[in-house]
Amino acid sequence: MSEYRVKELMVPLSEYATVPVGSTLFDAVLALEEAQEEFDHTKYKHRGVLILDKNKRVVGKLGQLDVLRALEPKDANSGRISELSQFAFSSKFIHKLRKQRRLKAAPLKDVCSIASKLRVEDFMQTPSEGEFIEAEAYLDMAIMQLVTGRHISLLVTRNEEIIGILRMTDAFAAVFHTMKECEIK
Repeated sequence: MSEYRVKELMVPLSEYATVPVGSTLFDAVLALEEAQEEFDHTKYKHRGVLILDKNKRVVGKLGQLDVLRALEPKDANSGRISELSQFAFSSKFIHKLRKQRRLKAAPLKDVCSIASKLRVEDFMQTPSEGEFIEAEAYLDMAIMQLVTGRHISLLVTRNEEIIGILRMTDAFAAVFHTMKECEIK
């Protein structure tokens, strides 16, 4: 596996879905859809959008799960339900409370309409120190970071500038290819 370098497997920033800070969730979803349509269909589709500041530097990532979290009802009881687990309430009971809360919420169409106007920076994930990897690094180092950090992607850097993204699916594809080569020999 150490033959592969991150730069060979990454998706360049120019091919990835991006939106500027201040964009709405709807803008981000449109950017993701557009990137998926333009991306090589023989590869795995994108599952997120990178958020850029005014200098076109990556300041965050917005994944599909982040967009779905934006649809969750927000009220005074949101945090209280999550806190119940510390008082030994079962996960089944907490799930039932969440389900009741969801049933009382507005219909999905209304929730989507409201969420589409929300700003990406309110839901994006700011990259942590362990989510960066140098373009010249070998794949085994990237795998270690993906696994130990439980990341679905890593931001690829060259001279501290983000130049691309290494997705878990791309790392897995390289591992799978290597396994197949080993079995054929």
